[in-house]
Amino acid sequence: MAISVRERFFIGVMEPQLMQTSEIGILTSTALLHRIVRQVSSDALVHEMVYFILGEQREPEKLMDINQHPLRHRLIEHCDHISDEISIMTLRMFEHLLQKPDEHILYNLVLRNLEERNYTEYKPPCQEDKDMVENGQIPVDLEEDPLFTDLSSDTILSNQEWLSASPPTSPDHPKNDGKTEVHKIVNSFLCLVPDEAKSSYHVEGTGYDTYLRDAHRQFRDYCSICLRWEWPGSPKSLEKCNLEAAFFEGHFLKVLFDRMGKILDQPYDVNLQVTSVLSKLSLFPHPHVHEYLLDPYVNLASGCRSLFSVIVRVVGDLMVRIQRIPDFTPKLLLVRKRLLGLEPEGPIVDHMTLLEGVIVLEEFCKELAAIAFVKYHSSSAP
Repeated sequence: MAISVRERFFIGVMEPQLMQTSEIGILTSTALLHRIVRQVSSDALVHEMVYFILGEQREPEKLMDINQHPLRHRLIEHCDHISDEISIMTLRMFEHLLQKPDEHILYNLVLRNLEERNYTEYKPPCQEDKDMVENGQIPVDLEEDPLFTDLSSDTILSNQEWLSASPPTSPDHPKNDGKTEVHKIVNSFLCLVPDEAKSSYHVEGTGYDTYLRDAHRQFRDYCSICLRWEWPGSPKSLEKCNLEAAFFEGHFLKVLFDRMGKILDQPYDVNLQVTSVLSKLSLFPHPHVHEYLLDPYVNLASGCRSLFSVIVRVVGDLMVRIQRIPDFTPKLLLVRKRLLGLEPEGPIVDHMTLLEGVIVLEEFCKELAAIAFVKYHSSSAP
């Protein structure tokens, strides 16, 4: 029965609608698919629906082959569509898809590309690296690192500023088990947005602790979904990983990271949806997902990026741009209060998109810190 639904309805009716080029048609069909994803509860039908949307591929993705399953490719591309409405609706569909109890969803979208942990560069700490950090030097030249090649000379921060924005190298890292002390991880996310770009401490009830309860509840729900999938409790040993293989984060994470990198220039509603999907991904209790999305201390291989490194780049851009905005802090606080309904709507504030993006960025960092805290204490509980 489920196979017949896939062949006759999903492939026969839905696919042509989802593959069309009319924006109204795309939005309507994606909204219908979103509703179907939310409503379907039969395990067999969920499985066929997942294969329809994502395909059956389980081998690591390659950039040149991301169009292997045309519908999957099209839907992921729609997460970064020129129409904000289409982007938001497609992101919502993926957010609810990730909450379905089918192991293939996360594996196809993310896990198959993290299997070998080839986003890491295993390099035992040597005395030279320790000395460089103690002297305030960064072992990697940012201008030569492919991760930072798109930064112009006037947007590159000094060594000391980069060190304050990202966690320092320490003898404790890298660790073979992929874990770092939770307080360091939490502080890394909480301190990522500099004080001059923060506004939550001016408004009561918007602290980091407000995210802890939600993170605990959501993580518990995700654990109950993933329990039967028998995921490992610790990352695959680096000695058994093929670290020489070229790393590609996969089409889904690529689009999400690209959108995250544009958070200062995107509409507020788009940013909320992008960060919502990323936070849902971060909640999954798989050690490779945790390491790649929530460990700021992971030694990234050359040319690779992680969620933390993407945010670091955004913060670097932000710190340059706020210097050019007069009365930045009062404007930021006003926008936050308006978003919370604490101030009536008034004249349009200059740089509204950027200011709203900064607020979403600060809240997202607090949410990631809360998720990291909850996941650590859950895994360390007896």
